[in-house]
Amino acid sequence: MFRKPSFAVAVVSAILIIYCALINFEISFPFIYFIFGVSPFLLIWVAYTIIRYGKYDGKELAEDEEWGYQDKDKDELGVF
Repeated sequence: MFRKPSFAVAVVSAILIIYCALINFEISFPFIYFIFGVSPFLLIWVAYTIIRYGKYDGKELAEDEEWGYQDKDKDELGVF
């Protein structure tokens, strides 16, 4: 459960939405401060979970490629 990137992103996004709603309604100031104080740890948790347990399902780069886009063919990009 805590190792699923989708779960971590959903929980932190829900907490962010609650935080924004509480700020707009200007209620529950101690809870607002608590969420603000915990937010760096929540972001670290999301980043760690995505980096550690996330799966990449896209196309892998070829031997001589350094970067690439999935929405365009390499020949369509042109020279920069």
